[in-house]
Order: sequence, then C-alpha cells, then structure tokens
Amino acid sequence: MALLGIGLLTGVTTVLFGFGGGFVAVPVVVWANAALGADAIRVATATSALVMLVSAGFATAVTPRRVLSALRGSGVLLVLLAAGAAGGALATRLAPAGQTRWGFVAYVALTIADLLLRPGFLRPRGQSEAAGGAPRPLPAVLGAPIGAVAAFLGVGGSVMTVPALRRAGHPMRVATALANPLTLAIALPATALALYGGSGIAAAGTHPHLVGLVDLRAAAALLLGALPVIAVLRRRPPRIPDRAHAWAYLGLLGVVEAAMLLAG
Repeated sequence: MALLGIGLLTGVTTVLFGFGGGFVAVPVVVWANAALGADAIRVATATSALVMLVSAGFATAVTPRRVLSALRGSGVLLVLLAAGAAGGALATRLAPAGQTRWGFVAYVALTIADLLLRPGFLRPRGQSEAAGGAPRPLPAVLGAPIGAVAAFLGVGGSVMTVPALRRAGHPMRVATALANPLTLAIALPATALALYGGSGIAAAGTHPHLVGLVDLRAAAALLLGALPVIAVLRRRPPRIPDRAHAWAYLGLLGVVEAAMLLAG
C-alpha cells in the first residue's frame, strides 16, 4: 500500500515536474528492499529505470503534439542521451553500492544549490516565450553526460533537463512536459541493462520478485498508482503560476533529499 501511494505521487510528479519516477522512486524502493543491505540502492536505481520507462513513455504519448514539436531536430541529442545512459547503467553494476547512494545525495544537494544561486530558473532572464523570444534548443553535446549521470544515479535526467530547458527559454509547464521524452531516451537502455542478470547481489535468490536488478513487485505497485494519475492530469492539467511551479519543483527536490538521507 505504501508503494501504491508513492505511485500516485509519482504520477503527479511525472506530469507536473517531469520526474518519471526517478527521484521519487529511488528512496522508497531503497526502503522497501532494506533487507538487501548495501545492494538496495542498486535495486532501487534499476527499478527506477523501469518505472521511468513506462511512466515517461505514457506521459509522452498523451502530451499534445504541438508541445512535443519543440524537440523537432533533437535526434542527435536523444541518441547521445541513450548512449550515455547505457554507459551509466553499466557503471552502476561495477561501482560500490555506497558510492551510488552518496552520489545521489550529493547530486541533489548540488542541484538545489544551483537552482537557488544561479539565475535563470527561479529568476528567468526574460528570454521566455512570454517575452517574445524563441526558446533555444538544448545542445546535443549535453546528451551523453546527462544520460550517464541520470542512469548511474537512477534520477531519470529531468533534474538536469528541466532546469536546462527553462534556462533555454521554456516556461515550467513546457519544460516539464519535454522532460518526459528525454527521460524515455535515458530509461530505455538503462532498463534493458538492469533486466539482464542480477550478478553481484548475494541475496537475489531469496527475493523471487527480482528480475535482474529490478524489483518487479515494487515497480508494478508504483506504476499501478502512477498511470491513472498521469492520464487524468494530462487531460485536465492544473494551472499553476510559472514562478510558483518553479518553487514547487525546488521544494520537491528538498523533500527527496531528506527522504534519501533518512532511508539510510
């Protein structure tokens, strides 16, 4: 029931903040698999990739085409996101489990500081659509590092792509919507690698719900809660003032940081 409830929250964050499950799913799956000890974070990042793949894919499918048209010509960016994600997912298998967990914590903390201190997210510079300027495309060269970090930490990429899209001139409602197809490019190779074998987890044999590194039971519960919420909110999106939307995004990062620290 706890996972189902978090799934409902995942659906809300997927639509409102572009988080296809990563930041919300990782702390709760760590908690649900505490019996695995240090390996719980590896299972959490792998399970997060599957949740993101399905929820971000569904959210992309129900997003209006006119919004998605902003990514036209971003083929190279998507390919590099996927390539970086494959490398990041492979690195997760090889790295010590504790390194992934504390990397997650450190990255969220740095992101919060960046959003608070650097102009362009909470304090847009006036280049937004409302100001009459055309948003800039994301540089394709960012694809590989974003994909690698997102897959390694299980965060999905939205924590990097949403601020980048906003600083490129998109309002929050568009930046968060565009984060879903970008997350999809990251989650696909990360999920494929996560499902391929669970080597390195000594307790895997005593947990029949694990397929590779993915906790299918947790993923199913999260998605059962998330998908109906995504469908409803995409049809009737709430109207949130842009500045309040940005502050809510920042506040959610703070909640996730606290949850990850408590999960350990």
